[in-house]
Amino acid sequence: MSEAATADEVEQLGEPNDQLIMIAGYSGEGKSASLRNILNQERWVYLNCEAGKRLPFRNKFMNVRITDPYEVFSYFDECTANKDDVDGIIIDSVTFLLDMFESLYIAGAANGQAAWGAFAQYFKTLMQQKVTLFGKPVIIIAHLLDVYDEASQSMKISVPVKGSLKNNGLEAYFSTVVAARKIPLKELEKFGNKLLDITEEERELGYKHVFQTRPTKQTTGMRIRSPMGMFPKEQTYIDNDAQKLLDHLNEFYDI
Repeated sequence: MSEAATADEVEQLGEPNDQLIMIAGYSGEGKSASLRNILNQERWVYLNCEAGKRLPFRNKFMNVRITDPYEVFSYFDECTANKDDVDGIIIDSVTFLLDMFESLYIAGAANGQAAWGAFAQYFKTLMQQKVTLFGKPVIIIAHLLDVYDEASQSMKISVPVKGSLKNNGLEAYFSTVVAARKIPLKELEKFGNKLLDITEEERELGYKHVFQTRPTKQTTGMRIRSPMGMFPKEQTYIDNDAQKLLDHLNEFYDI
């Protein structure tokens, strides 16, 4: 299956997508719930790669159940061709998407080396061509895994991936990676900012679901990243609200 870009498309690939976001986190930490306030949901394509699992809130997304990884390419192509009708694309989750690729195209393959090569190329094509050519907001959700690194004798927390992609990690393809976390309010009180709104219900619970935007001394093993100056120290934690995050990126890049 050829996914090579045309000459005109290659010329466009030099333009970065300033609204490309990875939201990573453990199960139950608020990754999918962070999508709840996205505006004009009927103009967003939600690519559901997790066996049709429902979002934890009522929504109006154009919900597509993905059963083959290459369907994602087709939907990106269609959205790129009809940009006026689409505001953004969500992949939930890239972890399950790549697991799907392994199950369908690697397990039992006659040539395992070639199959793993296709695996790496699939993700590179997605990020370097499909996402870039679309040129509108793309939110990619991913699961996190803790792995003990014997060399540094520390815990590394990253999005799990196999094959050659493991060398650099999936996070390397993103300029903005935030972690969805559940943080006690006593910790959040140190980081008051306009993007962090603590409700009365959260005060009663004693914790809040947030996005962590910068590493802390306790989380140096996490691959959180953003352009320099995007999030000052007081914005280490912000609301787990994808729309607020998109608005902040728009303001930072003056889009």
